[in-house]
Amino acid sequence: MTNNSKLRVPGSMTHFALLALLIAAPLATTMAVAQAPARFLGTVTAVSGTTLTVKTDAGEVHQVDVPATAVLKQIAPGEKDLSKATAIDFSSLTTGDRVLVKLDPKAPEGTSVALQIIAVKQEDVAKKQEQDREDWQRRGVGGLVKSVDNAGGVIVLTSGAGATAKTITVHATKTTILKRYAQASVRFDQAQVAPIDAIHAGDQLRARGAKNADGTDIEAEEVISGGFRNISGTIASLDATGSTLVVKDLATKKMVTIHITADAQMHQLPERMAQMLAMRLKGGTAGAGGYAGGANGGGAGMRGGAGMRSGGGPGGGAGGQTGGGQSAGANGPGGGGGFGAGGAGRFDPEQMLSRAPAIKFSDLQKGEAVMLVSTQGATDVTAITLLAGVEPLLEAPAASNLLSNWSMSSGAPEMAQ
Repeated sequence: MTNNSKLRVPGSMTHFALLALLIAAPLATTMAVAQAPARFLGTVTAVSGTTLTVKTDAGEVHQVDVPATAVLKQIAPGEKDLSKATAIDFSSLTTGDRVLVKLDPKAPEGTSVALQIIAVKQEDVAKKQEQDREDWQRRGVGGLVKSVDNAGGVIVLTSGAGATAKTITVHATKTTILKRYAQASVRFDQAQVAPIDAIHAGDQLRARGAKNADGTDIEAEEVISGGFRNISGTIASLDATGSTLVVKDLATKKMVTIHITADAQMHQLPERMAQMLAMRLKGGTAGAGGYAGGANGGGAGMRGGAGMRSGGGPGGGAGGQTGGGQSAGANGPGGGGGFGAGGAGRFDPEQMLSRAPAIKFSDLQKGEAVMLVSTQGATDVTAITLLAGVEPLLEAPAASNLLSNWSMSSGAPEMAQ
């Protein structure tokens, strides 16, 4: 990820250097646009004739005419050196491309005419995001914050559940990029730079960097954290029109209104998977044959999960189909060894949850037990991750933090911008 503090661009080119951060720091670029109304940053939504329609990160829509005299250049995602930008033709711009548009101050009043456009191609953005997701999987760790030593830069996490539970020590230095999720969001591309003292016990946290063999100690290059709420309970009512449900929280015994948005990650645990997961979290072993293919990897696989909606952040890869016991996700082959076979397979609850089928609001039923991670709030929250079919898990104490790790590392719907 690009470090904003290290950006060095001569004088008048400062605004355009922000293009190097189109993926890593949309907040910073949005602020830049606010400071310079003659420029705007966004995604191309339409191309018609010589007119470009661009929707900014703030939701504003601009239509700008692009004359033949306009300077058009393309730069790679994350690139800071504008001398490496290459000239392009207007015909190469397509919907989905990210662009920074500088308007011509001499254009007639009431018109928007482009003086310069610097673009990042959609396919380059997708490639960069995939590379970042794979890096978070390979060199990342995650869990719930147990303690924070602000002065020493040491953050202690607890990760996993049941037999997989472990303690992780994260070392942050002056060069570590520290970010915090925006309120009511787990989108990596909306995270904001924040100091270490913004991290508190109970927060969810992901870090990537150089780690030891068992992943219990890591020198963090980048850290992202957020404060969320875990809720387990039964659905008391459903409102399809408003996409809301009311759940009786088993911990507080209070009714909580849950809002389901398009960004919510919703999955259904098959009964057999839920029973096996509950057994393992209680310290038992799964029965012979197991789930997701068994020891021989021959069972029909489940649909894999993609990573958290993170614009290249700490998510799993596109899961694909796991027929024949094989998984195409960034978490690696998952079906060959199975999760059962008398405990022969590696027990990874987060990977299991990632394979649970995705569901829609209409699939939920009154009286059904659910577990979810939501935004903070006493009686009114927005769901981030919701898991149905969890009746067996409610009897396993270790399951209480199960979604805390999963919601930040895998199991989300397809990546979306």
